[in-house]
Amino acid sequence: MIKDIIKKTKAYYCLDCGKCTAVCPVALFDGDFSPRRIVGETITREDKVLDDCRIWNCLTCKMCHERCPSDVNFIEFIRLLRVDARGEGKEGICSHGGAIQSLMKIMTAPNLNQKRLDWIRPDLKTSKDSEYLYFVGCLPYFDLFFSNIKANSLDIARSTLKILNLLRIEPQVLPNERCCGHDLLWSGDVENFKKLAQHNIAEFKKAGVKKIVLSCPEGYACFKSEYPNYLGKFDFEVVHISELLPDKLSSGEIKLKPVKGKVTYQDPCRLGRFSNIYDNPREIINSIPGIEFVEMKRSGKNAMCCGTSSWMNCTQYSKQIQLERLKEAKSTGAETLITFCPKCQIHFLCAQSEINYPEELKLKVIDLTTFLANALGGE
Repeated sequence: MIKDIIKKTKAYYCLDCGKCTAVCPVALFDGDFSPRRIVGETITREDKVLDDCRIWNCLTCKMCHERCPSDVNFIEFIRLLRVDARGEGKEGICSHGGAIQSLMKIMTAPNLNQKRLDWIRPDLKTSKDSEYLYFVGCLPYFDLFFSNIKANSLDIARSTLKILNLLRIEPQVLPNERCCGHDLLWSGDVENFKKLAQHNIAEFKKAGVKKIVLSCPEGYACFKSEYPNYLGKFDFEVVHISELLPDKLSSGEIKLKPVKGKVTYQDPCRLGRFSNIYDNPREIINSIPGIEFVEMKRSGKNAMCCGTSSWMNCTQYSKQIQLERLKEAKSTGAETLITFCPKCQIHFLCAQSEINYPEELKLKVIDLTTFLANALGGE
């Protein structure tokens, strides 16, 4: 019930101060969107909220939660409203014709047979009995979906394995893992999210792993928070690849060759505001010889989202948000924008592939795992 959602997320505590709207990236370009207004209208007109298309436009970037003086959990408020709306047959507009959502739902099929390990090169070492597991997630599918913009998402997976091997870790890579379910959950499809989560946990238990390493911040946040919330605690340690590296780099155990150039960094929402991992990526970047690292004006907790969430509602406002962020990145003088999220990389590459995108604003966009892997092998 709407009243329960309002109570659970502290929506009644809203002071109508507008601090959320002032920092919301959607509200920056869409005058009809305002977290404050959506909360107020929900409280006063509960019967209308599930028909409001604005509940699907929120990026769930958590910027509003950083500013709210009353601790209103607006992103959870939105997520729960989406669950109720979906229960009444309503949903947001899926980008890419809904193909990626369809893929995620296909992966809930119990007898699905996937062919998803062909990307592992002979020089990359894996094991069938390691206590470590590298969860690859949807990277093999992203490579196919976004070949037109040369996203090369599997470079992230290969780079992660290369880094793990350098750390003397030969992880398991499972042939039958499924999507983590993050996007289904945040689009209100709890039933199919649970199916994916239950399948993955069963696979982890069968493999006997103790540590799950991820290079995707959405999978990381999902495993750390949402799996325990919905399915209870489990015995696996969930680790983002960035958490394994700073000590090894600072001690000199990992040798890097110089990489010349000026770079800036995009904080992914799920790695930053959701998981509070801000320092590790910067320590990794600053450890690479020859690199000049410069921050964007809005960085860390204030970093602007990449403009699209859960493959929904990729609108003109999404493109404006991406253009705004790319302008900010370019204004630093950087030639390369480093991300730590495959979706951030895809969204920025997609924005730059638009016919009318200004040539003078183009940047190289690369994931930090790939950037670091390219620097490995120094004396």
